[in-house]
Amino acid sequence: MIRLKRVYERAGREDGKRYLVERLWPRGVKKEALRMDGWMKDAAPSTKLRKWFGHDPKKWEEFKRRYRKELEVNSEGVKQILEAMRKGDVTLIYSSHDAEHNNAVALEQYLEERSKRLNGELGGGNARHAGFA
Repeated sequence: MIRLKRVYERAGREDGKRYLVERLWPRGVKKEALRMDGWMKDAAPSTKLRKWFGHDPKKWEEFKRRYRKELEVNSEGVKQILEAMRKGDVTLIYSSHDAEHNNAVALEQYLEERSKRLNGELGGGNARHAGFA
């Protein structure tokens, strides 16, 4: 199962492996204070895409499409997260104020679809659903 949490939320035992999915380090957070298993910069949107999107909900569908394309070109960026998903729960940590329109939401959808496809090929798995448009 994949969970999403803002970087400012407290870590919990139920989080499983925790991955920061931002290209830039979040403001006001000390590196030694954030419990995480990896900082997945390569799983975050490119600077160009992030700036274009600007967290504008009107651009959400196009952002997801472009971000998905970036992820497919750079599949190494999500490999570690997919491996962790096979073994247990994963939490994607993000810094956006908008809990509905951010890269972690789009990445969750992409990972669940990708995991479902991989598990279909390999058999088994624990993805909840595949809702990426």
